[in-house]
Amino acid sequence: MKICFVCQGNIIRSPLAENIFKHLASEKGIEDNYQVGSAGTSAYHVGEEPDSRMRQIARENGLIYSGRAKQFRRDDFARFDLIVALDKANLRALQGWAATTDQAKKIHLMREYDPQGGEDLDVPDPYYGGIDGFTTTFEIVYRSCVGLLKELEGDQDSP
Repeated sequence: MKICFVCQGNIIRSPLAENIFKHLASEKGIEDNYQVGSAGTSAYHVGEEPDSRMRQIARENGLIYSGRAKQFRRDDFARFDLIVALDKANLRALQGWAATTDQAKKIHLMREYDPQGGEDLDVPDPYYGGIDGFTTTFEIVYRSCVGLLKELEGDQDSP
């Protein structure tokens, strides 16, 4: 299965989701079941590394990653089986770009898979806030990736 995580700039939330998902799949020994990527709906940060503050929080939680930001392209709908938006604004952008009903059906919100998602299905963007916001975002994305992997693997029993 090919999965793309999408946020606005592809420097905080979506690369975090990409790398947490890869890490979780690797821990279970099922990394070969998935091809995972990330992108942004905007071109603001194309070519930049992920935000250093998010990488710091990830590193403190045992996850080290790098990469370069890229923008989601309409042909990505054909490349990916599942497109996971990190908030409703990016969901709407993706839905607006979907040319067919089949493409639109591929798009979901990240927090649909968060057992603590409740009514607020947006993963907060901590860009303009303090380090605590990055910690909160990490926790939400981690829980959501665990939930997504459980759903994809049909494994409702394991943590």
